Amino acid sequence: MKQIKYLLPEDRIPQQWYNIIPDLPGPLAPVIHPGTLQPVTADDLLPLFPPGLIEQEVSTERWITIPDEVRQILAQWRPAPLFRARRLEQLLQTPARIYYKYEGVSPAGSHKPNTAIPQAYYNKIAGTRRIASETGAGQWGSSIALACQMFGLECTVYMVSVSYRQKPYRKSMMQLWGAEVVPSPSSQTAAGRAILARDPDSNGSLGIAISEAVEDAASHEDTRYCLGSVLNHVCLHQTVIGLEAREQMALAGDFPDVVIGCHGGGSNFAGLAFPFLADKAAGKDLRIVAVEPLSCPTLTKGVYDFDYGDTAKMAPISKMYTLGHDFMPPGIHAGGLRYHGAAPLVSQLLDAGLIEARAVGQVECFQAAVDFARAEGIIPAPESSHAIRAAMDEALQAKEEGREKTILFNLSGHGHVDMAAYDAFFAGELENYAYSSAAVEQSLQQLPKVDC
Repeated sequence: MKQIKYLLPEDRIPQQWYNIIPDLPGPLAPVIHPGTLQPVTADDLLPLFPPGLIEQEVSTERWITIPDEVRQILAQWRPAPLFRARRLEQLLQTPARIYYKYEGVSPAGSHKPNTAIPQAYYNKIAGTRRIASETGAGQWGSSIALACQMFGLECTVYMVSVSYRQKPYRKSMMQLWGAEVVPSPSSQTAAGRAILARDPDSNGSLGIAISEAVEDAASHEDTRYCLGSVLNHVCLHQTVIGLEAREQMALAGDFPDVVIGCHGGGSNFAGLAFPFLADKAAGKDLRIVAVEPLSCPTLTKGVYDFDYGDTAKMAPISKMYTLGHDFMPPGIHAGGLRYHGAAPLVSQLLDAGLIEARAVGQVECFQAAVDFARAEGIIPAPESSHAIRAAMDEALQAKEEGREKTILFNLSGHGHVDMAAYDAFFAGELENYAYSSAAVEQSLQQLPKVDC
């Protein structure tokens, strides 16, 4: 038999997270307080985050120990398997070797619990009673609901309204794990009420949902805020993906020529890519590609500048690739990955030319997901289909050029509760939407004026 799965025993769950900050090409830009327009201090962040996460957010230590309590819960599904996509290779008739790291084995069905569990842990030991957070397509919301249940915390999730309607089973998962789920924009916060006053039928956005969750956390002493992407400590927690994948590629006797991850806010991409960037820095000939939707082209059409992390301008200001905090994704966009900004760490790497970015249409993505499911058997999350599309394109290019290539991508979740999007695809109801440069230019008019 030809080997398909490359597995690690439980004692090979990483004992440390990899922090890329000390290996960046230059220092990170400061994070700016939205009220004072001065660099934030640790005290400024305490109303939102517990001390343990604030320390990780600013740490310059390359390796940060994973607490035993966190590793014990991660052992419910980690180490996650690495697969060789032999049947997909046959379908494409390519000389390329395709591997995928499969994060759909987590209880929530995505990579998001990798950071939800440590975030809940650090909040629990800091005395937090309730978590307020947001979610777009629902992977993060279901993951933080799961983590809060495991650590005995209450949980409120503000879910982007269009996803609340399009993905009802994600809402059900959150409720199953004890979370209160609120469609955003809502009447429960001043930020939500202001949006509804202007547009009672608003589809919502992650920027709006973040505003509501931040306001909720900041106005309740027993509540703190959790974010599923973008922040340094979130990218840090996800590096268990790439650290395991490096060991598994060694088991396969192979090493990637190209590493691919889908990109919304950056956590999924960072989790796989950051450990391999250390290999690239050590001299490995390696391309690393972030793939995003044409309808939310943060990395490919956005600007690298300071912007608010949310629509109501309550969250800190970071230097990142952004479409503008007022960005509103189109309602026809079914594939997730909707955030207006990119993780500052990912943004700096792209600006330095160490990674690549490309945007793909959702019709092509869903077709790639269907081809993958019919070859490999796993139904991918729509978000993951962006990475599948890029991996298949790389494999077809290798076929055209008649040369071998090793491709590694992150299959960041399964699509079992996202079948409405596939229904829309099979019904011919999905269409490609390219967010225009003019719309981006208009949104960027509202960027804050930061003198840094």
